[in-house]
Amino acid sequence: MGKISGIFNILATPFSADYALDYESLRRLVRFQMDIGAQGLTILGVMGEAAKLSVEERRAVMDTVVETVNGAIPIVVGTSHSQLSTCIALSQAAFAAGADGVMIAPPPMEDKSDPAIVALYSDIAETISGPIVVQDFPPVNDVIMSPAVLAQIADAIPNARALKLEDPPLMQKIDAIRECTDKFEIFGGLGGMFLLEELGRGASGTMTGFAFTEILVAVYEAFKGGRRREAETIFDKYLPLIRYENQPLINLTIRKVILKRRGAIDNATPREPYNPIDAGSEREIDWLLKRVGIDDPTRKICL
Repeated sequence: MGKISGIFNILATPFSADYALDYESLRRLVRFQMDIGAQGLTILGVMGEAAKLSVEERRAVMDTVVETVNGAIPIVVGTSHSQLSTCIALSQAAFAAGADGVMIAPPPMEDKSDPAIVALYSDIAETISGPIVVQDFPPVNDVIMSPAVLAQIADAIPNARALKLEDPPLMQKIDAIRECTDKFEIFGGLGGMFLLEELGRGASGTMTGFAFTEILVAVYEAFKGGRRREAETIFDKYLPLIRYENQPLINLTIRKVILKRRGAIDNATPREPYNPIDAGSEREIDWLLKRVGIDDPTRKICL
């Protein structure tokens, strides 16, 4: 994978009305994300509902996405699992299928000490040769990884060179990590809410599932091109939409509703368990799209 950077879309996983995997929508969603400028895809993440899929379904999603992308952009596959052996098997399968990297968060652990965390990643790295994206997202596993232990991972594991950071306060942790190591390409997340600030602290991009990927790409390209005022203007214009989509508990549901409105998937319903949205939220989405000037969400926004 080498050095990765830019806007990686955390791909949603489409389901049919009976909660089966919808492969036709999955292929269409992949093509849609590439058409609107996604610089990479991260599949089977938390917001990709990986925890709701069987191992066989995860492999099927991975194979479908890799085949559809056909090498056009990098793919990072989430392979986190409560069982280490399954995590390793999924990681090996990802690289065999042609993935460019795997994203792994520690599972819930009784021993959450720094040595145990480093040993976990070392054990995984011994079984695979491809790049590892370390996922730092304590809400999913209740494992806190300090800047010091992240630096130990970077120093001890040559193929752990990217970090998906979602442990607030993000910007302060970026600086703290940089004081310990410069070996990580750091990616933010949290719906893109802090993309500008993350880039200002030296992040290499973000991995998020925000439904309007082209907005984040435009912000990133303007910022990296030295046009900070342009980046700020674009970000500030669409921030109400970014903020609304990232509501706790219903963020995934809103995201899928918007992706359906964009014509990228057929059915907006996540797999159970999930939190539905009400008719008022649907009206608020209409209102927000008008407020930010999106008349036709099915079209790529020209920025």
